[in-house]
Amino acid sequence: MATTIDRLLRRLEWQVVRRLDGRLSGAYRTVWHGAGIDFADLREYTAEDDVRHIDWNVTARLDEPFVRKYTEDRDLTAWLVLDRSASMRFGVAPHGKDSVLTELAVCLARLLSTGGNRVGAILYDNHAHQVVPPRTGRVHTLRLAHELSKPAPRAAKQVTTDLGAMMRLAAMTARRRSLVFVISDLIGDRNWDRALAMLTYRHEVVVVRVVDPAELDLPDVGLVVVEDAETGEQVLVDTSDPLLRQRLADQVDAREADLARALNRAGVTAHRVATDEDLAKVLIEMVRRSRVRRR
Repeated sequence: MATTIDRLLRRLEWQVVRRLDGRLSGAYRTVWHGAGIDFADLREYTAEDDVRHIDWNVTARLDEPFVRKYTEDRDLTAWLVLDRSASMRFGVAPHGKDSVLTELAVCLARLLSTGGNRVGAILYDNHAHQVVPPRTGRVHTLRLAHELSKPAPRAAKQVTTDLGAMMRLAAMTARRRSLVFVISDLIGDRNWDRALAMLTYRHEVVVVRVVDPAELDLPDVGLVVVEDAETGEQVLVDTSDPLLRQRLADQVDAREADLARALNRAGVTAHRVATDEDLAKVLIEMVRRSRVRRR
């Protein structure tokens, strides 16, 4: 197994990480800044300054307004919140949603830790979760890849994923202000709006939604048995029925619009990644959108 994991990391380093070399650098070690700040100096207040940075003790002593200057950390702590629920097992490797989640998580961990940043992970399912403490370096990335290579636990009774609990767990685990990647298909209980807003209140949050093209556009393959991955419920459907296809398309459009509104209200940077997309192009687009959002 260790050899398999090492081969996976080497392949991703060659196919993805090397292609991104130089694309993620800037004034800081990664495009995503460190979020901690340290006091550096004092200077006289100007009209453009934020009044919240005024040092009132110094101002009172000198009878002139002074503001505090801060420096931002170049290092950061990143957390990968990884949805390992039943719906994420949709599709066949190497294009299944769980395969894409694994490769995306390993690439992000390797890219971030290369800059000296610490990366932790939360592997979540309703019935079990695992916390990988933040560390840096290639060995730590190998450990994360090894944990993700293990089959996700299967419960005797399947229920829809409690995404709100997953985000609350992330908020309780990441105590220091951090960069948080939530990688999920967002299929589950629609109860996560408040939990996501609480997470974004303290952290910079990037939501990466993994989708399979078949979930957005039902292929015309005749009569098939469709199973709900979350609950196990099965139903026989005629995928060639134009009325059924139109109803499903309308439901998909409504759900996509609802998700977009919820993510926008939470103030997160949101990305949708299809399982058949090139991972390097996906990461480049994520960086581009993050830079635009910062500006």
